[in-house]
Amino acid sequence: MSEAAIRNEYRSEDGAYEASVGDYIALLKPRVMSLVVFTGLVGLMVAPGAIHPLLGAIAIVCIAVGAGASGALNMWYDADIDAKMARTAKRPIPMGRISAENALSFGMVLSIGSVTLMGLAVNYLAAGLLAFTIAFYVLVYTMVLKRRTPQNIVIGGAAGALPPVIGWAAVTGSLAIEPLVLFAIIFMWTPPHFWALGLFREGDYAAAGVPMLPVTHGPKVTRTNILVYSLLLAPLGVAPWLMGFAGVVYGTVSVLLGVFFVCHAVRLAVRPGDQAAKSLFGFSILYLFGIFAALLADALIRGGL
Repeated sequence: MSEAAIRNEYRSEDGAYEASVGDYIALLKPRVMSLVVFTGLVGLMVAPGAIHPLLGAIAIVCIAVGAGASGALNMWYDADIDAKMARTAKRPIPMGRISAENALSFGMVLSIGSVTLMGLAVNYLAAGLLAFTIAFYVLVYTMVLKRRTPQNIVIGGAAGALPPVIGWAAVTGSLAIEPLVLFAIIFMWTPPHFWALGLFREGDYAAAGVPMLPVTHGPKVTRTNILVYSLLLAPLGVAPWLMGFAGVVYGTVSVLLGVFFVCHAVRLAVRPGDQAAKSLFGFSILYLFGIFAALLADALIRGGL
């Protein structure tokens, strides 16, 4: 079925698009949002000082909505290449369930609303960081880097690394070395996570003309880069313990997770193949969740719950 036929299938008799609530939820990239919200929550929970529970809840909702807005705007701009990739072809815009114009309006409303509410209810620093995160993801990563350089995910990873900093700022109204270390962990985690995906989805990215590292430099160079980043990530993940703002629970978990991450990267380097890449990709998600879950658990234990 042609793209035009697919789009017409989801139009009513008057030519309007027929979108469900689920289609608009899909625009928010809920799976990506879940990690963003969790890391933002951990940043808020481990920050020194206190925040009223209602304001804390508002801050997390704003982070979630801001992340969803970024996803919607990304899908609006990338609708043409999404239609060419098996992984993304069934998203609401390529399938014709939501028009690009509606997705743009939806994303803009959510962006402005989340930043405004964060500023009015929480503080201006958290709102400014949230606005910067959305703008960086959409304007810098989506519109500039993604289609032009294999370093797209390296530089663009800064957007996904900011939620714990926003959570920290929501409580303290300031920045410190601790949230910047959490930023660095996610920033260093992002390239091997997405390059692993790129290895077993290389054909998709090539068909869409997206210059991911496996497409531009080949699988061998990509595997080497994954190993290098993994070797840098493992000790960085332990840094909160070494720097004294996390305890032995976090230290133990972070060391184990780091060792397993490197083992997956070594396996991919010496026994290349889609299965090894998929294994690393899956474990990388577990790694990030485990690191931040351990940080949260450690903080709760040391704080007497």
